[in-house]
Amino acid sequence: MDFQIYGALGILFFIFYLIPPASINATEIPQQHTKSSSTQINSNSVLVALLDSHYTELSELVEKALLLQTLEEAVSRHNITIFAPSNEALERHLDPEFKRFLLEPGNLKSLQNLLLFHIIPSRVGSKEWPEEDLASVAYETLCVEEAENHLPLTRENSGEKIVVGLAKVIRPDDVIRPDGVIHGIERLLVPRLVQEEFNRRRSLSSISAVLPEGAPVVDPRTNRLKKPATPAPAGAPPALPVYEAMAPGPSLAPAPAPGPGGPRHHFDGENQVKDFIQTLLHYGGYNELADILVNLTSLATEMGKLVSEGYVLTVLAPNDEAMAKLTTDQLSDPGAPEQIIYYHLIPEYQTEESMYNSVRRFGKVQYDTLRLPHKVVAEEGDGSVKFGQGEETAYLFDPDIYTDGRISVQGIDGVLFPFEQTVEKPASKVAPAPPTKKIAAEQKRGKLVEVSCRIAGAFGQDFQFKSCNLDL
Repeated sequence: MDFQIYGALGILFFIFYLIPPASINATEIPQQHTKSSSTQINSNSVLVALLDSHYTELSELVEKALLLQTLEEAVSRHNITIFAPSNEALERHLDPEFKRFLLEPGNLKSLQNLLLFHIIPSRVGSKEWPEEDLASVAYETLCVEEAENHLPLTRENSGEKIVVGLAKVIRPDDVIRPDGVIHGIERLLVPRLVQEEFNRRRSLSSISAVLPEGAPVVDPRTNRLKKPATPAPAGAPPALPVYEAMAPGPSLAPAPAPGPGGPRHHFDGENQVKDFIQTLLHYGGYNELADILVNLTSLATEMGKLVSEGYVLTVLAPNDEAMAKLTTDQLSDPGAPEQIIYYHLIPEYQTEESMYNSVRRFGKVQYDTLRLPHKVVAEEGDGSVKFGQGEETAYLFDPDIYTDGRISVQGIDGVLFPFEQTVEKPASKVAPAPPTKKIAAEQKRGKLVEVSCRIAGAFGQDFQFKSCNLDL
């Protein structure tokens, strides 16, 4: 019996000797570590729903602010409530300067504080919202750097839910998930520290230690300083012609010349170009031209810059049937769509009445185009205005589609190309060459033969040699 007890103790001692306790603890530590560091987000999480929801502008800002990992850790600890501004509030109603300030790389911290100010680390649904007779209930946000780090939630007498006394909840309980809820609000919530940082940056950018002035220019003829040009009054036409406002190549650029544009832009050319393109789409039959102006080229932007600088344009717009006749060879060359449209842009403001009166009075009228140096010819045809020469002609089909005093759009039924006139040179009559006379070359004697003949003549025997009788 004692032998069995001692044998069992020896076996236990042998097991503990071969397997030390440290190895047992070492196997338990990784399990505890993996349990504490597991912050994987479920596919049913409120963060996944935010990225896949219709709040696309907010989700893009969250990704640009590099906040996904921070929000994943917050969701792993507790429920969250997100007050999501609508896309319209972030795209249209937001100050462009403030949006540019948020997207600058140096202002990443301000963007993070702005977005964290919209998130509460607790679940607040519509049922948990304070009632009408109760005072506002403030909840702390994830923006810990804000001094006033709380969002007061109230309810008006009409039952509308209000955040911070400013933003109305337009979509309560829009997205509900086990780890959080999303409410749609009508405007952006800006914490005070972000607003102060933006005001500080804006004031510093407007202050300059040295007034930026250009270097003095000396007139080489008089050796005196040139006087600066007098500023043009608001709404006056530009001082430079439209061709000097065009950059070399297929693109256009606003002229750095004195004119009604300048830094204030008295003419809103971009909106005027958008208006006439929308008018083309609503009018119908000009979708191909609108697609070229907006999607295939940058002509819409370039035309807007020209109009903003005070220039006027008349667009001869080919309809869809005319654009469909263009071949792939005509559009395959680099810059071909731009060159085609440039030939349809007249740097004048013309209406159907003004062009028809001109061709009735003068017969043929040549209009300058933005495709230098080519011009488009207009003449009267069948009670309308006919453009072009030769086979490539087009009639004024839809007059005055859009006229606003700066841009005039006239619909035509064909695509115009510059007329290249080929002149055949008459064959020049070449006089026949006079006949050449054949002249036999005289045989000349060499020095050695000449000396031999003289020696033979001295002895009276030169007649025996033929070469000595050549001069006879």
